[in-house]
Amino acid sequence: MKHCCERMDTMVTRKCDHHSDPFDCPDALIHFSPKFREYGLIIHDGGASTIGIDHCPFCGEKLPKSKRDEWFEELEKMGFDDFDDEKIPASFQTDEWYSKEGTNR
Repeated sequence: MKHCCERMDTMVTRKCDHHSDPFDCPDALIHFSPKFREYGLIIHDGGASTIGIDHCPFCGEKLPKSKRDEWFEELEKMGFDDFDDEKIPASFQTDEWYSKEGTNR
């Protein structure tokens, strides 16, 4: 996925030589969830929490609307009520479920 600016792209795709999980890395500031198309500021409290953001902190562009609600709605339509179900299609763990529709941005 292409992000709004080069700096945002660098922030959400960076890899740390010392931490495999960005939530463990003090230099990781922004998390992007492809599954939900959400951006958030990482809260370094030992967990995987973020504070959602609507605008890029670098270029000011409005970020795409989250697909979180649609993700749950689509899975409910498919008959899922347990969202940790191992039978949920792999495409719903990435942006593939909505990218097929041409709604990536």
